[in-house]
Order: sequence, then structure tokens, then C-alpha cells
Amino acid sequence: MKNDAIMVTGATGVLGRQVLDRARHTGLPVRALTRRATLPDDPGVAWFTGDLAAGTGLDEAFAGVRTVIHCASDIRHFKNDIPAFHHLLEAARRAGVEHIVNISIVGIDRIPYPYYRIKLAGERLLETSGIGWTNLRATQFPELLNMAFGVLSKLPVVIVPTGTDCQPVDQGEVADRLVELALGEPGAGEPPAGGWGRVPDLAGPTVYPADRLARDWLRAAGKRRRVLPVFIPGKLGAGFRSGALTAPDRAVGKRTWEEYLAEHVAR
Repeated sequence: MKNDAIMVTGATGVLGRQVLDRARHTGLPVRALTRRATLPDDPGVAWFTGDLAAGTGLDEAFAGVRTVIHCASDIRHFKNDIPAFHHLLEAARRAGVEHIVNISIVGIDRIPYPYYRIKLAGERLLETSGIGWTNLRATQFPELLNMAFGVLSKLPVVIVPTGTDCQPVDQGEVADRLVELALGEPGAGEPPAGGWGRVPDLAGPTVYPADRLARDWLRAAGKRRRVLPVFIPGKLGAGFRSGALTAPDRAVGKRTWEEYLAEHVAR
């Protein structure tokens, strides 16, 4: 079997859905991995049931795959992401996968947040995997901020970390870039000082204080809540306040936070 297919993991997630939609237009066979037993009726995509964390159902799904775009992550049980990455790499080696494109997060090497440590460990696994790889770090997705503020606004006060800047980047633009990278060679382009395979970060057009993002969201959603910036002590808080969540020199995204709010949140 010729290995020419693109596999998207996490294909039902916020980013994975966007990646899958764009992969359909590449002209290549497209596969998607889900833990669901009932597979979508999707004539443009070959869906497979598999569990990365358990390592089940992967060999059939990966057979014939040249490139994996790895979007799967379980933020609620993020410790499962490392065994899942191990299983992905093992299945990829068995199947003869040539290229893994991984999405990661700006600032994970400078902020000692537990989920970020897991993401960084995943990057290091990829670097030493022996498989061709490309790693893209992006800033915050508006859809995830929307979900977070939706939960926080259920309380009388919306709490945000003080002195923390964010730089939302449209998840659709990140999906465009991931598919572009998947169609190229591993680590295509000039790598930054992070090692071969890591491509320049992708950040949104504007840097905002976290409290400004919260107030903008509340205004768009028509909710009256007080926004309370809270000082986070220690290295974690210092990391947030250092600007590590942003990449002003990589403000290449086009779609703004205000445009997202107008389209998806405003009433």
C-alpha cells in the first residue's frame, strides 16, 4: 500500500475540525481518528475508531498514512497525553509514517504550568522519535477563550491573572498553516533557535491584557460581571506576567478578537 494519506488526530476537537475541513481540499486521501464507536457518515474522510491513550485500533488507522497532523489532547486528563504520544509514535513507526506535524503552545518552555510541561514533554518525544517532524507553536484560540469565559462568567466575579497578556489567533488560520506544513517536508523553512523541525510561531494580530479580553467578552455576551485580576505568586505567576504567552514578533494572524466576538458571541 502506498503511503500518501493524511491522518488527523483529535479530528472532532476545536482545532481538529478545522484541520480536517482543510485537509479535504488537498486532493490526498484523508483519515480521521476518534474514540467514538459510531463513526460519522462522511464521504470525504475515512474515519477510524482508535484510542491513543490506550494504544488500541491504531495499526489499521495508520496503514497507508504518510503524514499525521497531531491535534489530539485531553486537557482534563492531560497526563494521558504522554502515553498517547508514545502510542502514536510507535504506531507511526510500524506504519512507515514519514512526517508528523504537531501543534503546541507558545510559552510552554517558560511557564511551569502542569499542562504546558506535558506539552513540552511531547515535543521532546517527537524530537527524538526518529520520524520526520514539524512542530508549530501557536497562541490562544478565541474558541477556547470563549469556552473559558463562559465557565468563569457563571460566578459573580470573573477572575483573571493580573499582568498577563494574551494574543488570540484564529484557529482556522492555525489549521491552514498545519495543512500547509503537512504538504511540505519535515521542518520546512528556516527553523528558529529551537532545533530543526520547529517552525516559527503563529500568533494573532494584537496583544491584549487578560482583563481586557474578559471585559470585551462580557460586553459582547451581554453579561454584567465584575472582572477581578488576581496576583498569582511564584514562578507560575511570574511566567504569566513575563509575556511568555505572546509572540509579538510573530503577529502574522489576520482575524481579530473583535471579529470573533462579533460573529460568535455578540447578542
